[in-house]
Amino acid sequence: MSKLRQFPSRGAVRVARMRPADVLVLLGVVAVFYLVARVGASTDQPFDVDAPPVVSTDPGELPYYAARSLLRMFVGLVPAVIFTFVFGTWAARSRRAAKVIVPAIDILQSVPVLTFLSITVTGFIAMFPGSTLGLELASVFAVFTALVWNMAMAFYQSLITQSKELDEAARLLRLTRWQRFWKVDVPSGMIAQVWNGMISFGAAWFALSASETISVNGSDNGLPGVGSYVAQALDNGEGMRVALAVVVMIAMVVSVNFLFWRPVTAWAERFRTEDCEIAEQPRSWFLELLRRSTVTALLGRMLRPAGERLDRAMRVLGTSPGRLHHDPVRRRRADVAFYVLYTAAVAAVLWQACTYILDNVPVGEIGHAARLALITYGRVMILVVFSTLVWVPIGAWIGMNPKVNRIAQPIVQVLASFPSNFLFPLAVVVLGASGISLNWGAIALMALGAQWYVLFNVIAGASSIPGDLREASDDLGLRGWLRWRKLVLPAVFPSYTTGALAASGGAWNASIPGELVSYGTTTLTAVGIGAYITQATDSGDFARNFLGAVLMSVYVVIINRLLWRRLYRFAQKRCAS
Repeated sequence: MSKLRQFPSRGAVRVARMRPADVLVLLGVVAVFYLVARVGASTDQPFDVDAPPVVSTDPGELPYYAARSLLRMFVGLVPAVIFTFVFGTWAARSRRAAKVIVPAIDILQSVPVLTFLSITVTGFIAMFPGSTLGLELASVFAVFTALVWNMAMAFYQSLITQSKELDEAARLLRLTRWQRFWKVDVPSGMIAQVWNGMISFGAAWFALSASETISVNGSDNGLPGVGSYVAQALDNGEGMRVALAVVVMIAMVVSVNFLFWRPVTAWAERFRTEDCEIAEQPRSWFLELLRRSTVTALLGRMLRPAGERLDRAMRVLGTSPGRLHHDPVRRRRADVAFYVLYTAAVAAVLWQACTYILDNVPVGEIGHAARLALITYGRVMILVVFSTLVWVPIGAWIGMNPKVNRIAQPIVQVLASFPSNFLFPLAVVVLGASGISLNWGAIALMALGAQWYVLFNVIAGASSIPGDLREASDDLGLRGWLRWRKLVLPAVFPSYTTGALAASGGAWNASIPGELVSYGTTTLTAVGIGAYITQATDSGDFARNFLGAVLMSVYVVIINRLLWRRLYRFAQKRCAS
C-alpha cells in the first residue's frame, strides 16, 4: 500500500514579505554604510606641518563637516566601550588590579581633556608624518578620553554593587568567565552604563569641537569639522556663519539623541530588575520601527553562529571562581610585595614630573601658577553653588511631573550636549558692551555648558522616585519643606552628587577656553589657570602647559577626595538606610 502524500498546512507555509519597516531599515543601513565609507575615505590626506590646511567657512561645506565630526564621535565611542568592559571588569574581579585601576581612573577623569590636547596632537602628528591621519587620531583620542573614564567607573560601580543573588547564581551554575561577563555582568549594569554613556557623550562634543582646531608652536592645525568651522569663522569675524554652524550643531545633537540615545535608553529598560517601576517609561518611535522590522531578527540569526563560536573560544578563560580560601600568610606577603612595587612606580613617576617642571620653570612661577589655579577653583565652586541653588528645585519639579518631564528632558539633553564654546563670541560682545570684566564673566561662560549636568541628573533622580512612595507621602500629608526633607532631597541626592561632580569637571574644562576668548580683533583675558594653559599651548611651551595640567589635576583630585567622595559615601549610606 503506497503512502499518502502529505502536504504542509496552509499556516505552515510563510511567504517572505517585505514590510514597510523593512524597507526603511534597509535604506537606512545602506545610507549609513555609504556615508561612513564616503566620509572615512577622506580622513587620510597629505599634510604639511609648516603649511597646515585652511578650513573653509563656505556654508555649503557644513553638511560634510558635520558628517566628519559625527564620525569622529562614534569612532571614539567604540574603543571607550571596549576599555570600559575590559578594565571595569578587571578592577571589579581583581582586588590588586582595583588598587591600580580605580585610582588611575579617578585621577585621569579629574584631568581636563584640553590640558594635554596639544601634547597628543604633537605625538600623533609624529606617528603619521605627512598625513592628516595623525590629526584625526588625536581628535578621536580627545573624544575617547572625554568618554571613557566616567563610563569605566560607572561599570565598575555596577559590578561591585551587584546583588548577592546574581553572584551566587553565577557561581552555583558554574558559568564560565565569559558567560558570567556577557550573561550577568553586562545586563546588570546596562541601565547605568547607557545613562552615563549618554552624559559622557555630551561632554565629548565639547572635547571634539576643541580638538578639531588647536594651535601648536604657533601653527593652527585644523580638521574639517563643525568645531574648526566655528573657530575659523570667529577668526574672520563672520557672525552669521557662526550662527549657522550653531544651528547645524543643534540639529546634529538632536538627531543623535533621537536616532541613537533615545532608542538605546528605551531598549535598556528591559534589563531593569527593581520591584518598582519608574514613573515614566522611556519610549522611542525609532526603536519601535526597528522592532517591527524583520531585518534585525535576520541579522541576529546570521550572527548567532559567530557568537556560539566566540563562546566556545572563550572557555579557555576558565570558570567563574567559587569562594576559595587562600592562605592568609601567603596573601599578606603578596600584598606587601605588590604595594611596595606600586608605591615605587608612583614615586618614580612623580619624581620625574617634578624634576622636569623644576628644570624648565622657575620656582616663583610655579607658585604664581598655583595661585592662578586657586582663582579658577573659586570660579568652579561659585558655579557649583549657583547650579545647586537654581537647578535642584527646578529639576525636582520637572522630574516629578511626567508631562513636563516628557517635554523638558530632551531639551535638557540637548543643552548638556551642546558645546558651550560656540556661544563664547556672543558673550564677548555682551561683556564688551556691558563693561563687565572677564574675571567675573568667565563664571557665566563656564556655566553655559557645566550647569546642565546638575539639572539633567536631578531630573533623572526625581523621575525615578517610585509611585508608591509618592502616594504614601500624599497619604501622610507631607507638604512643603517637610515633603522636600523627607522624600525629594533624599531621593535626588545621589543623582545630584553625580551631576555636581560632572559639572565641576566640565567647569574645569571650560575654564581653558573660557578664560581667554576672542572674536574678530577683540580678545578678553581673565586671571586663572585656564588662560595660563591656553597661552602656553599657543606658544608651544610644553613645560608650562604640563605645569598647568598638573596643578589643575592636583586641585581637582583634592576637591574630589575632600568633598565629592565623601558626598558619594554619604549618599550610599543615606540610600541604604
